[in-house]
Amino acid sequence: MELDELVVEAPHSMDGYSRAKFPHWAIQWGMCDTREVVLARDGADVVQDEQCRAIAGTWVSVYDDKVLTAASQVDIDHMVPLAVAWRSGADGWDTAKRKAFANDLEHSQLVAVSAASNRSKADKSPDAWRPPALGYWCTYSRAWTDIKHVYGLSVTEPEKAALVEMLDTCA
Repeated sequence: MELDELVVEAPHSMDGYSRAKFPHWAIQWGMCDTREVVLARDGADVVQDEQCRAIAGTWVSVYDDKVLTAASQVDIDHMVPLAVAWRSGADGWDTAKRKAFANDLEHSQLVAVSAASNRSKADKSPDAWRPPALGYWCTYSRAWTDIKHVYGLSVTEPEKAALVEMLDTCA
């Protein structure tokens, strides 16, 4: 199991941390940046303008089951927040790796959610915040664990305990 392969250690210092050290919303193709790609991927009936901006569509926030009808209501959440990544080992990465992490469309790192749930989560790990939608706990904990595994990030003891509890909800 991926969780068992993660190094358990105390969080690294936040010294030197800045969101700017994780260049995000990079151009993926044409005029489409990472945010617009996730909006199109995670929404239904999404219409984009000539600059790739979502101008219509519907999104269901998996964190709190809210239905969103405007892109302005949607935040793109980093499943493993940038600050958590920093405290878990990204403090030793170069800018290219941090940019890849912040714009990762291949793994479960980016998800369209309500602005309210994203702000509630902020830079908290699962021991401090869990999605209000209990039915999403299994997916959330699997995605969190996978991202940490893919990027070789560590977990804290409380974080691991919370992930185990959430993984126990998987059928």
